[in-house]
Amino acid sequence: MHIILYEPEIAPNTGNIIRLCANTGTNLHLIHPLGFEMDEKRLRRAGLDYLEYVSVEEYESLDECLAKFDQQRVFAATTHATQRYTAPTYRAEDLFLFGPETRGLPKPLLDNLPVQQKIRIPMVEESRSMNLSNAAAVILYEGLRQIDF
Repeated sequence: MHIILYEPEIAPNTGNIIRLCANTGTNLHLIHPLGFEMDEKRLRRAGLDYLEYVSVEEYESLDECLAKFDQQRVFAATTHATQRYTAPTYRAEDLFLFGPETRGLPKPLLDNLPVQQKIRIPMVEESRSMNLSNAAAVILYEGLRQIDF
């Protein structure tokens, strides 16, 4: 499975996701611009010492990243979806796409995806969103559970 972070802004979140990916054998893809430097101290503290155990690739655009994959499905995590993250039947080659912490995925990007590929984590009505690294862990582990880890 793959996690794609679209323009991540907060180093510790990306560091935690690096650690998540290292511990689950998941590939991580980072779409520029990043809101931090990859050698930033906060990133290192959260996950850089796990970099040798995970594949992290950087891209200038989401299109550049997606061009690398052939026929894989992209599931976009968004609070605007109606479908719960537990509803799809995931496959080992699926991609999970997460937006920047302060603004989420852009509307035009979401508009280009079928409704079946937009997923949300249920939350109480007053909530804006979950922490990025927590949301990535919740969704990734559901995908891994479905493919029997």
